[in-house]
Amino acid sequence: MSHVAVIDIGKTNAKLALVDLSDLSEVAVITRPNRVLEGPPYPHFDVEGHWDFLLAGLARFQAEHGIDAISITTHGACAALLDADGGLAAPILDYEFDGPDQTAASYEALRPPFDETGSPRLAGGLNIGAQLHWQFSTDPGLKARTNTIVTYPQYWGHRLTGVAATDVTSLGCHTDLWNPHEGRFSSLVDRLGIADKIAPACQSADILGPILPEIATRTGLPEGTPVHCGIHDSNASLLPHILSQTAPFSVVSSGTWTIAMSIGGQSVPLDPDKDVLINVNAQGAAVPSARFMGGREHDLATGGPYPEATDADIDAVLETGVMLMPAVVSETGPYRGCASRWIGPEPRIGSAERGVTVALYLALVTRRCLDLIGHRGAIIVEGPFARNRIYLQMLSVATGCNVVPMVSATGTSQGAALLVKNCSDLQNAAECLPGLQEPVANRLLEYAGHWVKSSC
Repeated sequence: MSHVAVIDIGKTNAKLALVDLSDLSEVAVITRPNRVLEGPPYPHFDVEGHWDFLLAGLARFQAEHGIDAISITTHGACAALLDADGGLAAPILDYEFDGPDQTAASYEALRPPFDETGSPRLAGGLNIGAQLHWQFSTDPGLKARTNTIVTYPQYWGHRLTGVAATDVTSLGCHTDLWNPHEGRFSSLVDRLGIADKIAPACQSADILGPILPEIATRTGLPEGTPVHCGIHDSNASLLPHILSQTAPFSVVSSGTWTIAMSIGGQSVPLDPDKDVLINVNAQGAAVPSARFMGGREHDLATGGPYPEATDADIDAVLETGVMLMPAVVSETGPYRGCASRWIGPEPRIGSAERGVTVALYLALVTRRCLDLIGHRGAIIVEGPFARNRIYLQMLSVATGCNVVPMVSATGTSQGAALLVKNCSDLQNAAECLPGLQEPVANRLLEYAGHWVKSSC
C-alpha cells in the first residue's frame, strides 16, 4: 500500500491530500475555503460543497496516482445528527455561532464537572454537549428525527461507507461527552437522553469499512478501498511525534487554533478557566492540552500581509519596546476575558514591525499555554508558525527549551495517513533552529519579562 487520500477539513480550509506512505510526502494537495452558510436555521457548514469537491478530488487523484486507502481528519467541536435514512436531520452547526449561549444556564445544570471529562466550559458551541442541548431545546422535534449522532470525521466516513461511528480523539476534544480517565462516554450522554443515538466509539485507526459501490463508480476507486475511522486534527499532528519521539516533549499545532499538547510533562493542576483541557490521543490516552486561536489572532492583529522582517526591523521593535497584549480573541485562551491593547506606538498595518510584534505576542501566549500543562523537553512546532522565524526564536528564549520546527506542509495529513500505517520508526522532516547570538537572546528575554509583567 503506498497512497493514502486524506480528507482534512480545517476550520478555515477544506483539503484533500494524497500522501505517499513510504516517506509521508504529499504527492498532491487541493483546497477550498470552509465556507459557513448563514442559514436558516443557523450558521452551518457547506457540506454539500465539500462533498462535491472531495469526490472530484478523489477521482482526479485516483486517475493520476492511484489511491489505496482513505483517512480523515477534521476540526473538533462538531457533530452530525443523522436521520433514519442516513441523511442530515439538521444542518451541521458552526461552533462559533453563539446560539447555544441562549440555553447556557440549563446546560450548566446538566454538564459533568471538569474532573470527570477534562473539558472546560466554553463559549458558543465549542462544547458539543452544549450544541446538542441547544438544538434539541430550540427544535422540539429534532431529537425524535435524530437516529444517529456521529462526530465530524465520521460524518465523512459515513458518507463514504454507510457505517456510523464516533472516534475517541473527537469525543475527547472538549465535548463534555467523554470520560478520558475511564475511556468511556460521560454521564452527560444519559442526561441528554442520547445513549441510544450516539454511535459507538472507535479507535482512530479502525477501518469503518470499504467505500460504497456508488462512491467507487463516481470516483473510479476500486471497490473495497478501505476507509479508516478518522482523527481530530490536532491529534493527527501529534501522532507522528508520539510514534517517533522519546518523552518528555510537547507539540504545538498551529492553524486557526494553536494547541499545545504535553507528553510526559510534569503533573500540574489543570485550570479549565485558562482554556486548559484534556485531549485524547490516537492511542486513547489522556493528553494535557492548552489552546488559543493563534491563527485567528495573527490575522486579526496583523490586519493583512506584511514583508519579511529584517534584523533592523526586529531591532526597532525591541528598541522601542512596542508590545501587543492579550487577548486579541478574548473568548478563548489562557488570557480569555482580558482586553487586548498596545503598549508603545502601534506599528502601521502592513509594516514588518507589526509582523514582528505580533509574532512575539503569539510566542509568549504559546509559552503561557505550555507552562499551564507542565511542559518539559523539546517543543515541536507544526503548521504555519513553524515557518515564522521570530515566533520560533522568542518561544525558544522564553521557555529555555529546544524548539524544532517541522518542514512538512501540514502535520495533520501526515498523522491521518499514519492511521493506515502505524510506523514506529517514523523519521520526521525537521529543520534546526539556528542558535541566537547572546545579545539578541538577552534582549528577547528582557522583552518577554516586561510582557509578562504587563499582561493581565
